[in-house]
Amino acid sequence: MDAPRDVVDVHVHVQPWEQISSSARSTLEGDMDDVQRLLRFQREPAAFAAHLREHGIRRVGLVNYVAPDTMGFGPSCNDWVARYRDHDPETFFAWGGIHPGVTPDVRSEMVRLLDELRLDGIKVHPPHQGFAANAYLDGTLPALREVYAACEERDVPVMVHTGTSIFPGARSRLGDPMHADDVAVDFPELRIVLAHCGRPLWYEHAFFVARRHPNVYLDLSGIPPRQLPERLPRLPMLAGKVLWGTDWPSPGVRDLRRNVETFWALPFPEDFRRSVLVDAPDRFLTRGPRR
Repeated sequence: MDAPRDVVDVHVHVQPWEQISSSARSTLEGDMDDVQRLLRFQREPAAFAAHLREHGIRRVGLVNYVAPDTMGFGPSCNDWVARYRDHDPETFFAWGGIHPGVTPDVRSEMVRLLDELRLDGIKVHPPHQGFAANAYLDGTLPALREVYAACEERDVPVMVHTGTSIFPGARSRLGDPMHADDVAVDFPELRIVLAHCGRPLWYEHAFFVARRHPNVYLDLSGIPPRQLPERLPRLPMLAGKVLWGTDWPSPGVRDLRRNVETFWALPFPEDFRRSVLVDAPDRFLTRGPRR
């Protein structure tokens, strides 16, 4: 059987390019095949939606977050992704973000993001934002608790970057998935996605946290699919909690369809592969009375 053509990818990067800092842009553009095509997709949601359909991708999560020091993204990236999503809500899922360390009134901003812009999810990026996912515990960033609490109350999922980062200024030590174990304990109804499964240093940590907590999911973005049987051989044990993601067009991710086909050829059970590519991410992105 051929790979599905109704794939749901929870993790792609379509962002306001004009906000990206020069150092981050150099890192990105140095490994991209067609920057002009990406810029067109950022300007024209319909063109991107058509591109996705050509590659058998039915829905994508557009990852945006606030990280002015490392990436250049400010709070307006949230307004940008909300507008982009509104062009085609059936195709686009809007991940936005907040930096509680530089936001004067976190509670009010969360109301704006979740109740006014109606973002579909919130992205926390510890290596790029400079704080651990559990930084509310030791008093270094108590406002982070407000972010999780607001999302838990509204059943809005949180995606946490886990693993390293190649971007200048990133603090990769903050990417350990074990920090999210505390978040899952303290917010048991909050749906948490561990992006990248802790690659390349903490695969076992990510697997443990997802296996321990019913509210924690894994996304496979940024991991070469051929490496999955070696890096995460017990992945089928988490059937229903493993979400397809590519991290396109980040360095090393060349083609949306090629990644799908490579994953489909792996020696995992067919029902598990179908769950990862379609069923589990579809249920995850459509759950909750958001729209």
